[in-house]
Order: sequence, then C-alpha cells, then structure tokens
Amino acid sequence: MSFQYHAILITGASSGIGAALARQFARTGVTLFISGRDQTRLRLVENECRAAGANVFADVLDVTARETMAAYVSQCDEIAALSLVIANAGISAGTGGDGESPEQVRDIFATNVAGVLNTIDPAIEKMRIRGHGQIAVVASQASWRGLPSAPAYCASKAAIRTYGEGLRGALAPSGIKVNVICPGFVKSRITDANDFPMPFFMQADKAARKIVRGLERNKGMIAFPWPMNILIGMLKMAPQWVLDLAASRIPKKTSGIKQIGN
Repeated sequence: MSFQYHAILITGASSGIGAALARQFARTGVTLFISGRDQTRLRLVENECRAAGANVFADVLDVTARETMAAYVSQCDEIAALSLVIANAGISAGTGGDGESPEQVRDIFATNVAGVLNTIDPAIEKMRIRGHGQIAVVASQASWRGLPSAPAYCASKAAIRTYGEGLRGALAPSGIKVNVICPGFVKSRITDANDFPMPFFMQADKAARKIVRGLERNKGMIAFPWPMNILIGMLKMAPQWVLDLAASRIPKKTSGIKQIGN
C-alpha cells in the first residue's frame, strides 16, 4: 500500500469492515481518526493501530448527531488535514414476524443516510478549500434492488450509492475524489446475526484489502466479490413477478435485533 493517505477518518470502526480498514491503513506516518459506538471494541482497534505505528484518535460517537459530527470532523481536520474520509457506520434490523417496525425503519435511515451526510458534508467543505481530498461512502450489494428480507436497509444503501455516484462527478471539478463501496456478505456484527446461507461470504480483512486497492486507484464503484456482482446483475434484470414468487423463500432476520456495522 502506498503512503498517499496521511490523515484518515473512518466511522463505524469498532468492528467489521471499519475496523479492518483501520488496521490496513495503520502505519508510521499515518494519523487515524476512528469512531464507533462501542468503547471496548473501539479501544481494541485503537491499540492494534497504535502498535502498527499509527497516530490514533479514537472517539465514541453517534453519527446521527449532525452538530456533533460537524464539530468532530472540523476538529479532526485541524489536528491533521484529512486526506481520506470513509463514511462506513451503518445498521440493519430484523424483519421476522411483522417485519421492520416504524422505529427500526427510521433508525436505519437516520444512521445509514443522514449519518453518512453528517460525516462527509463537513469534510467536503474543508476539502473544497484545499482543492483536494477523497470521500468514500459504504453502500452495499443490497442497494441494487429492494429485497423483502431488509427493505429499509436496501433502500438506505441505495440512497447512499446513488448519491455517491452523482457526487463523484459533481465534486470532480473541486479536486475531490468520491468512491462508492458496495461489499457483499462480509464478516461483521450484522452478518454474525444471520442464520441463513450467505453466498460468497468474505472475511473483513480480505474485504478491506480490496477496498484499499480500489481507493488508491480511485475506482468510482468498488463492488465485490465478483461472483456477487454477476448475481446482482441478474437480480437487477429480473422482472418483479419473479421477485414476488421468490419473496416467500427469502430468509428473514430475527425480529427485534438491531445490528451495528455494515
């Protein structure tokens, strides 16, 4: 990995892809700003990254708090001008029984959509002034089509994917790179709760390596694994009646569980 990133901010870094990305970037000469909701897990990631030589600032944060996030990102940028911001924090919820409750749906959108905006908006403001920087938003392979097993999750990730795709072109004249990350099933607190088969399941460290390579090459869309890309491509083209027929066979998460991660 190159040294093109000297100051990196990662949300949702206490587990899953976020933690794995922090470990991938950790090295001497790199300043990491990592955040999450679980102090114990976040401290473990912080210690690992410090041991690798990185300068680490770890904070327990709620990305849904707009003013708090604006102050946090600004403070991080003052410590070390941010070269890369990865809006990774996200949640999912169970859809068993009667499906997602109205409260769960709103929580998912608050974190997965508003939380991403709360993270990247203040960073973009700083990067515009400097005329360079890089923003990455973590969507999902689930963003390509609404699935009955997780409608709110699919919709929230679709919103971020589409926004990121448009933002890439909108910010290019300002010298800011934008990348959209669409992973498949990756080891995380979300997938830990799944009790059904997950095709092409991937460990978080392997996923992080793929993401880092894509970011360094400034790929607009970092979607993996490739067999899942093919499967999703077929799903996107499938008529609605086929999805309706298959809906009853799609496994559902356990109702009432909220998982934080990707």
